[in-house]
Amino acid sequence: MFHTESDVVFVKGLKVEAVIGVYAWERAITQPLLIDIVLETDISRAAASDDVNDALNYKAVCDDVSAWCQAIQAQLLEHLAGQLADKLLAKYACHKLTLRVAKPTAIQQADAVGVQITRYAKATATESATNYDSPSDDT
Repeated sequence: MFHTESDVVFVKGLKVEAVIGVYAWERAITQPLLIDIVLETDISRAAASDDVNDALNYKAVCDDVSAWCQAIQAQLLEHLAGQLADKLLAKYACHKLTLRVAKPTAIQQADAVGVQITRYAKATATESATNYDSPSDDT
């Protein structure tokens, strides 16, 4: 069945130094990125057990996102955000995520510029079959 939980694990203001940008000078340096991540997941098991093994580990999320940003070396924030979203959905038990990636030093007159995306995990075959609305037999 489709998930309807409203539980969230979030990371706000993750600071990562990475190569990002389209200009030659940007490709030669690292720049700061600020990343906010909201992962919608069911936390009831961890809430009941008080065991980190039942939780979506936000330390692991931060470590992974930092490493991925440094490895991807994207030109566009849009590309970086899309790649991060795909990797997070593939690795972590969440059904929806919202990701904001900002460059705080890109525009002098602005505190930050960036992108925000929301992505959903693909439904499994079992979930799809369970939620399929069959056509009515009424004719």
